Amino acid sequence: MKTEADSNDITEHPRDDKSRPYLCTMCDKQYSRKRNLVEHMNIHTDKYKCTECRACYRSSSALTEHSRIHSGEKPFECSVCSKRFTQVGNLHEHSRVHCGEKPHICHMCDKAFGRPGSLKTHMRVHTGEKPYKCRMCDKAFSVSGDRNKHMRVHTGEKPYTCHLCDKAFRQSVTLDKHMRAHTREKPCL
Repeated sequence: MKTEADSNDITEHPRDDKSRPYLCTMCDKQYSRKRNLVEHMNIHTDKYKCTECRACYRSSSALTEHSRIHSGEKPFECSVCSKRFTQVGNLHEHSRVHCGEKPHICHMCDKAFGRPGSLKTHMRVHTGEKPYKCRMCDKAFSVSGDRNKHMRVHTGEKPYTCHLCDKAFRQSVTLDKHMRAHTREKPCL
């Protein structure tokens, strides 16, 4: 089953740190609070599972936000330019464009970000840093989600299943491509 990144995750990669005593036994993520670990454990169960793509989430609200990908619903609208968003946080970040509040600027390419973490992740494009190492081979990745997808090569996990023919895939984009074969839809260019 697919698991999604955790917004309450204190660290994106495991560390031996006494300030994070709550360890997930399924994926080695660590938390400083027990309640964050308890919520995280939901991604390893079918408790909040998407009926469309079978992805699992940590909470009902996270599943609701995800479901908008399938429905196309964008309930949050910018009052200035009417652009719509699936998540309120994305609307807030977008709003900074209108008031000139994009304080985190890449010194290499001048791209602006509303959050320091977004700039830090972006900088890996320039530095080539790949801090997320596969535990089973020599590959490394710049973002944790790419490492998590890669792990399916080792585990054989195929969490994306076609609801028409039950064929399973490791990545959602491969399932999307497969679905076009059923509908005879041409890919967007």
